[in-house]
Amino acid sequence: MEQKEFGYPKFDDSGEMILSTYDNEYSDMLMDTRVYRIPAGETRTFGRAGEECAVLLFNGEVTFEFEGQSEKVFRKDIWTDGPYCVHVCGGKEIVVKTGTDAEVYVQYTHNDQEFAGKLYRPEDCPWKFSGINKYGNVAKRRVNTIIDLDINPKSNFVLGEIMNDRGNWCGYLPHRHPQPELYFFRFDRPEGFGASFLDDNVYKSVDYSFSAIAGEKLHPQALAPGYQMYIVWAIRHLPGNPWLQTDRNVDERYLWLDDATF
Repeated sequence: MEQKEFGYPKFDDSGEMILSTYDNEYSDMLMDTRVYRIPAGETRTFGRAGEECAVLLFNGEVTFEFEGQSEKVFRKDIWTDGPYCVHVCGGKEIVVKTGTDAEVYVQYTHNDQEFAGKLYRPEDCPWKFSGINKYGNVAKRRVNTIIDLDINPKSNFVLGEIMNDRGNWCGYLPHRHPQPELYFFRFDRPEGFGASFLDDNVYKSVDYSFSAIAGEKLHPQALAPGYQMYIVWAIRHLPGNPWLQTDRNVDERYLWLDDATF
């Protein structure tokens, strides 16, 4: 099957939106990623044998049940509150019971290692600022990391969130890494938009679109003035070659910008 780099998925009648799977046009991501809209008063169960699973709350009041624990949490929206995310190993289940209408992002990948499940809260995933007073001060963003190799060395993926300032660039300077990465985009207004660059290809990023970034592709992003952009960033470690926070392989043509003043 021919691989694609960008997607504009839709929710089906059950409230499921499929991004990447192991055998669709985005299988290069090596992850199964989906978004769910769950009405108030319903219960959904996530988890598969041989696959670790993370469920990230976008908005709503939910009760997470996993490994004998029950935790009620509330996230007004992605623009206001920090993340709540449950992460479990293969063979374990995450039960989501909704007190209000809710929306969640669910991420799987193959992993036979066992580890204790955990609920990550906003205080576990603080926002860190980058791009301040650099590159003409138009590449400002906030980033949090929910799961990476340092946080859980038994996990096979990375998961975090990015909040981009209006009219700014994201993932700048242009950089690449061998591990595949998926960006899932939200905008604070439905007509909001940006531009996603994958090497020499450019795609219009809109609300609920996603970029499937194959290994070694340059992938800076741009955001239109007037809009705020939120991104889920998900990276799949490669066997013997996990992604590290220090793995930011900037294209050498752009390194001069680190010392430039405007």
